[in-house]
Amino acid sequence: MTYPLNGIAPLSHLGVIRVAGEDAANFLHGQLTQDFALLGMDQARLAAFLSAKGRVQASFIGFKRSATEVLLICSSDLLAPTLKRLSMFVLRAKARLTDATADFALYGLAGEALTALTDGVLLPPWSKAMRELATIVHLYPAAGHPRALWVAPSTAPAPAGNLLAPGLWEWSEVQSGVATLTAPLVDLFVPQMLNYESLGGVSFKKGCYPGQEIVARSQFRGTLKRRTYLVHAPAPITVGSEVFATSDTEQPCGVVVQTAEAPDGGMDALVSLQIASAGESLRVGGIEGVPFVLNTLPYSLLEDI
Repeated sequence: MTYPLNGIAPLSHLGVIRVAGEDAANFLHGQLTQDFALLGMDQARLAAFLSAKGRVQASFIGFKRSATEVLLICSSDLLAPTLKRLSMFVLRAKARLTDATADFALYGLAGEALTALTDGVLLPPWSKAMRELATIVHLYPAAGHPRALWVAPSTAPAPAGNLLAPGLWEWSEVQSGVATLTAPLVDLFVPQMLNYESLGGVSFKKGCYPGQEIVARSQFRGTLKRRTYLVHAPAPITVGSEVFATSDTEQPCGVVVQTAEAPDGGMDALVSLQIASAGESLRVGGIEGVPFVLNTLPYSLLEDI
C-alpha cells in the first residue's frame, strides 16, 4: 500500500555543526569519508566521521553556505561529542567549529510541499538549491514520494505546507533506506555496513582520512560481510537491539539501526545484518524475540570490487 507523504515536519532530533573559516572545506575533506574539497555550491554530501579503526562515530548531511562556511546536519544526541572530537583535529587549520543548532530551523519536506517550493523541479539526491534564505537538500525518496531537507536561519518563516502526521517523517527516513547514526550505534559499523558507499557517502578517490585503510580494504578485498536491509516487524523493536538467526541463538548476526512505526501497523526498520544470514529466520533480541521479514531496498547496492 502507498501512503501519502505530503507536508512538512520540524526536525527537532537533528542538530547543526557550523565549520567556518577559509580552511573549512579542506579540513572536513581530511576528516570525513566524502570529498568536501570539490564540493560545489549546488551539492550536498552524505558523509561519516570514523574512528582510526574505520568505525562510524557520526553521520552527516553537509553543504556549503558560502566558500568559507560548511554546515553539518547530524543526530542531536551525537552533536556534542562529535563537535569535541572533530575540534581536536583542527590544529593549525583556519577553521572554527561551533554548535549552530539554535541559529537554524530544520524541516523535512515531502510530496507536494516540496514540489510547490521547487516549481515541480525534482533534483537527484544530494543536490542543493536555494529558495530565498533557505537551503533545500534533495534526499532519497520514500514510498515513491520526493523528499528534501529544508535549512534556514531560525528567524526565517517556516516553509509552506501542512504538518505531516506525527511519526510519518521518521517512517519516510526508514523507507528511504538511508540510515542516520545515533548514540546507541557509535563504533559498530564501517560505512559499507550502512550501505553508505552505495548512497554517495564514501569517496574512494579522495585523500586520506581517519579509518580510510579499513574502508578501502572492505571495498577492494571483498571482506564486507554485512549490509543494511529494510525490514518489517509486527511488534516494537528498539535501535541497538541485537538480531539472531534461529540457526544460531548464541551469536548475534545483526543489529537494529533505525525504526519507525509503520502506518498500517507494526514497525519498519533498517537492520545491519550479516549477508550470509539474510535468508534465514531472524528475530530481534533472541530466539523468543520479535520476528521480522526483509523488504526490498529502494536502491541498488554497489558490488564489492
